[in-house]
Amino acid sequence: MQQFYFFMAMGRTFVIGDIHGAHRALVQCLQRAGFDYNRDHLISLGDVCDGWPDTPACIEELTKIKNLTYVLGNHDVWTLEWMQTREADELWLDQGGEATLNSYRSGVPMHHVQFLDNGVPYHLDNGRLFVHAGFDPKMPLETQGLETFLWDRNLAYLVLEMDQRTKPVKLTSFDEVYIGHTPVPANVPVFAGGVWLMDTGAGWSGVLTMMDINTKETFYSDPVPMLYPGVQARK
Repeated sequence: MQQFYFFMAMGRTFVIGDIHGAHRALVQCLQRAGFDYNRDHLISLGDVCDGWPDTPACIEELTKIKNLTYVLGNHDVWTLEWMQTREADELWLDQGGEATLNSYRSGVPMHHVQFLDNGVPYHLDNGRLFVHAGFDPKMPLETQGLETFLWDRNLAYLVLEMDQRTKPVKLTSFDEVYIGHTPVPANVPVFAGGVWLMDTGAGWSGVLTMMDINTKETFYSDPVPMLYPGVQARK
């Protein structure tokens, strides 16, 4: 009985894929999962910024979560650099940054800057690794730079190329790995070799996905373009 009460007090642990400014999709996932903002733990794989027009609302929503682990994405770093310098990289603007810049026309709250600045390059949890883009499984994590964690798609490509009909081959030394960054062909997470691909295309025409990492119960938003009629994602 004591163990049961301890579990209830700790709550559940979820992972969520790339949000890309889609606040309406984020709220749908949280509501459909019955997420408890005070007890449950959410691990975000990064890229809350850029694409759809609600980056500020997304960050505000995430700051309401008591137990949040925020893993930095490449779009977050672009946005943070703009917030700190007010210099807009042309590539960033073309890849969704324009929507974020426009969403902050009335100013950037300091706690939004702090939110992104406090993001972590990766997160380890009981043998599970959470990272935005990928890493080199042949090298220790501590020897790899932030650019690898933000951009490297090699592990995602290996997962997508694996033949599900053959005996599974573990791709890393971790029990499980969760990554975003590389959108999957269908609007559902892909699992192979002990690796979960969680970017289900919320930044484009897909959906946002949130998963209970223990039960693997999965919760989806509606297709994001349906939530923003008449708006085209800039990503």
